[in-house]
Amino acid sequence: MKNTVVVLAGPTAVGKTAMAIRLAERLGTEIISADSRQCYRELTIGTAKPDAAELQAVPHYFINSHSITEEVNAAMYEQLALRYADEIFSRQPFAIVTGGTGLYIRAFLEGMDQIPPVPEEIRNRLREEYGRQGIAWLQETLQQKDPGFYALAEIHNPHRLLRALEVFEATGQSITAFRSGTQQQRDFNVIKIGLQLPKELLHENIHHRVDRMMEAGLVDEVRSVETFRRHNALQTVGYSEIFDHFDGKITLPEAIDGIKTHTRQYAKRQLTWFRRDAAIQWFDAREGETIESAVLRQLHA
Repeated sequence: MKNTVVVLAGPTAVGKTAMAIRLAERLGTEIISADSRQCYRELTIGTAKPDAAELQAVPHYFINSHSITEEVNAAMYEQLALRYADEIFSRQPFAIVTGGTGLYIRAFLEGMDQIPPVPEEIRNRLREEYGRQGIAWLQETLQQKDPGFYALAEIHNPHRLLRALEVFEATGQSITAFRSGTQQQRDFNVIKIGLQLPKELLHENIHHRVDRMMEAGLVDEVRSVETFRRHNALQTVGYSEIFDHFDGKITLPEAIDGIKTHTRQYAKRQLTWFRRDAAIQWFDAREGETIESAVLRQLHA
């Protein structure tokens, strides 16, 4: 039997973690996270990381694996995830990959082109400018300098926008020039499953999750990493809004509403990304038995 990776994709708060654990337990295998934030040890509440019981139920890779002081990107993830998969395949023929970071999943399955390194001076200068002028400056600057990328970009994700601007400043070329589109061949089969919910129910899940984060101490968690607020890991929903509250720009209720709004917007962008992939088989996230049966049928076909 050829080794097989089962990919569980979908928007935030749809129920990927629970389904991944269910499948991993059924198959007797382990999970590789494809979440660009849950790898950071210092960020737990705001990243909706699997809880201690879930992490104990099934071994997870790329959870709590890095510090927020480290630079983690899709090219690095590709190499890490391939190593994780090899390790799992040394023990069993199936592996589960789950998460909402579409670029990381694509890097693992298809490969990434090498982008020239960006000098530290350029990176620091752009981050300082972004810190002073905010995301509107970042959006406008990138739209002027790299309109081709901007037309396709997640324009509310400052990390992605900064990365594209860094590459342009360092090379004079669009980041898209370094994406040859040549897909790497992997020595394992892939089954892609997408989880979705009716919009109203997904939004309800998002709102409840944010409320639980606040009850669990999100404000204290953000305060504990305030020294590192300019790091890439913290340029993200759930942390930037609380930092704005600390700065006196918005009230705490406004910050909470902002997290809910920006998370809904993020979920919509995730769905847009994943729905471009015709190989993904979509299921209602509540139909666990149907999903499990579909995966088992394909694994043993």
